Amino acid sequence: MADMISYSDKYYDDVYEYRHVILPKKLEKQVPKTKLLTEYEWRSLGIRMSRGWNHYAHHKPEPNILLFRRRVKGTNPRLQEEAKISQYQQQQQKMH
Repeated sequence: MADMISYSDKYYDDVYEYRHVILPKKLEKQVPKTKLLTEYEWRSLGIRMSRGWNHYAHHKPEPNILLFRRRVKGTNPRLQEEAKISQYQQQQQKMH
């Protein structure tokens, strides 16, 4: 089942990097709708991501999509640089 989980590219703002995870519909019933998942809970569903990610919201229109974020500032300098590049690229796309 874990091989059927899809992961978005990362996207950034000044504080966090984000990604969303798309679960197969079969796993949707195992996701509580009234609370956020702990790392232990989302890992037990088969979600595999590096440390520091937090489930911060449900995507209500599609309950099989989970939204994750982790702090950029004060973490890995590579992540901070990726955030700057991503923000620059997003600004460039808006200009065209």
